[in-house]
Amino acid sequence: MDSFIQNLFAQRIGGKQYGKGTDIYKFEKIKRAKRAALAANPGAELIDLGVGEPDAMAFPQCVDALAKAAAKWENRTYADNGAAPFREAAARWMQNVCGVGGLDPATHILHSIGNKAALSILPTCFINPGEVALMTTPGYPVFGTHAQYLGGEVFNLPLLASNDFLPDFAAIPADVLRRAKTLVINYPNNPTGASATPRFFAAVVELARRNNLVVIHDAAYAALVFNGKPLSFLSAPGAIDVGVELHSMSKAFNMTGWRLGFVAGNPLIVKAYADVKDNTDSGQFLAIQEACAYALDHPQITEQIAAKYSRRMDGLVAILNKRGLSAAKPNGSFFLYVKSPRSAVGKDGQRATFGNAEAFSQWLITEKLISTVPWDEAGAYVRFSVTFAAPDEAQERRVLTQIDGRLAGCEFEF
Repeated sequence: MDSFIQNLFAQRIGGKQYGKGTDIYKFEKIKRAKRAALAANPGAELIDLGVGEPDAMAFPQCVDALAKAAAKWENRTYADNGAAPFREAAARWMQNVCGVGGLDPATHILHSIGNKAALSILPTCFINPGEVALMTTPGYPVFGTHAQYLGGEVFNLPLLASNDFLPDFAAIPADVLRRAKTLVINYPNNPTGASATPRFFAAVVELARRNNLVVIHDAAYAALVFNGKPLSFLSAPGAIDVGVELHSMSKAFNMTGWRLGFVAGNPLIVKAYADVKDNTDSGQFLAIQEACAYALDHPQITEQIAAKYSRRMDGLVAILNKRGLSAAKPNGSFFLYVKSPRSAVGKDGQRATFGNAEAFSQWLITEKLISTVPWDEAGAYVRFSVTFAAPDEAQERRVLTQIDGRLAGCEFEF
């Protein structure tokens, strides 16, 4: 017999049926498949190319800065909406790394407890019941999930190879555009690895001006570029009039668990975010903000991290192409987005067929002990990540050699 609590859950999370569904989240399916594969192959090594976070710790000098800051008496208190030194370091970083000057740390920048937290707060600032959040798919769903919690709707813009994995704004129906309040974009993109261009960002600004849209650019991977300088949305003429950009310490500084980032851009949007945030959390630990300010003032840290991912990308792309999977090195992030085959030859010499990317991903785990993440939202693709565990270049080469050997003889068909 159900507890009375079962009847009290909000409709936004399932109402009376909460917890009774039989659908399994794809990442849970991956975890189960990995456990089963290891159980079936005792002592074998599973190569995890699905992890979406750095494989290394934060640099020692950043850890030292954190330890020193944590020992300060004045850092014991609530951070609330943040400390000036971190905002000031963020403004310097935007100028020195992204070429975006003129940001006032007091009005244009505010810290976040990571981009995920910011994406969960910002819908509260804008979305009313019946209004539309424009999102890209495949993509990170947090903003859209919270928009729907608030009674809003999500309209997904597919990212297709035919358009360089950029959204096609002309495909938005007029009635949807009239009700749209926000547009969320993410470049370099997760999961496609695609990069934006100045022309694309200019088109985003024009779309926002013409249709009264607020733009949120999730720039979690912006600093992880392999050629040239990071491209900021805020570098586009007029961008600061229509939106904000979200930056994260997680990916570019090996600080995933530190949970710190910042929102930068339009001062009225930043103020609204600050007001809602003030009623949501009490800020990130001041010592973490101080240590991350040190990191922002040392962008060579990110340059070293990006160089590692670039080297790994070169090796993985060469292997995938050699073995019949079509892969192209992106200009940033640590993701490779690869079209899923329709069939492949397994260890028993028999050909297996795949109805979607999820089936192929499960086959890779079971047959080859290689874990990836499937995406079927806009075509069948799997995402490989070069954040596999390898403490040095010799271990990188060993892992890549293992991948090469395991994919030999698969005879993929598309």
